[in-house]
Amino acid sequence: MQTRGKVPPEKVEKIMDQIEKYIMTRLYKYVFCPETTDDEKKDLAIQKRIRALHWVTPQMLCVPVNEEIPEVSDMVVKAITDIIEMDSKRVPRDKLACITRCSKHIFNAIKITKNEPASADDFLPTLIYIVLKGNPPRLQSNIQYITRFCNPSRLMTGEDGYYFTNLCCAVAFIEKLDAQSLNLSQEDFDRYMSGQTSPRKQEPESWSPDACLGVKQMYKNLDLLSQLNERQERIMSEAKKLEKDLIDWTDGIAKEVQDIVEKYPLEIKPATQPLAAIDSENVENDKLPPPLQPQVYAG
Repeated sequence: MQTRGKVPPEKVEKIMDQIEKYIMTRLYKYVFCPETTDDEKKDLAIQKRIRALHWVTPQMLCVPVNEEIPEVSDMVVKAITDIIEMDSKRVPRDKLACITRCSKHIFNAIKITKNEPASADDFLPTLIYIVLKGNPPRLQSNIQYITRFCNPSRLMTGEDGYYFTNLCCAVAFIEKLDAQSLNLSQEDFDRYMSGQTSPRKQEPESWSPDACLGVKQMYKNLDLLSQLNERQERIMSEAKKLEKDLIDWTDGIAKEVQDIVEKYPLEIKPATQPLAAIDSENVENDKLPPPLQPQVYAG
């Protein structure tokens, strides 16, 4: 198109986008998360990792977002919705558009909170927080799909490429996140990761009068969920212990029975002489008295 038809670059870009949309829509089920790759394994690993980090708070990540402000809370919800919606798109360009919309909502949330334009230093921690809070489905598969099949010029330049690069950095940070990254002691980090305890939440008495009721209810629900999680962990631990005890008891009984059978084997001896039937006509061996004969008495 450029050499023979002398089509302008802008028109070539649009044509390439339409060709990409047609081809990738038809081939999506074959090329997204193919069996020849370990994309599904990575998806499960990052999903499990994000679940284990559910206790991470915005303060730990130095997120400059105040969710008590209604407008900011709405922006956070929209950002999470966009990053989750990425998995429902089939075209790489459409998946990139979801990342871009999510990022713009994050910038707006930071701008409203700080009353000034957001910087890159503010954006990345907030994006990490959004990913942790949303736990997007098949995150690694979507990233690999965009990397493999998106127009390279779109990934190398422009705001789409910038936001996508930041998302990759956010995922890499989550995978390697440790106690030092959150300014925590190793002991506290291990306790939070194991679910033994959760970071202390803000007490209801310390809320300001202007605090959003939804935020208060959210923290109350988080406390309840934390307590339920601890109870569930204890129940699962006791259930596994009971299961192990039952298995050990069954194995012990089976071993005792086997030992007794081996020590006292059952021997069935054949009969020395056949027993005569009770109604046999052989009178020589029959020691029973003769049967009674019916008699008639005259009245």
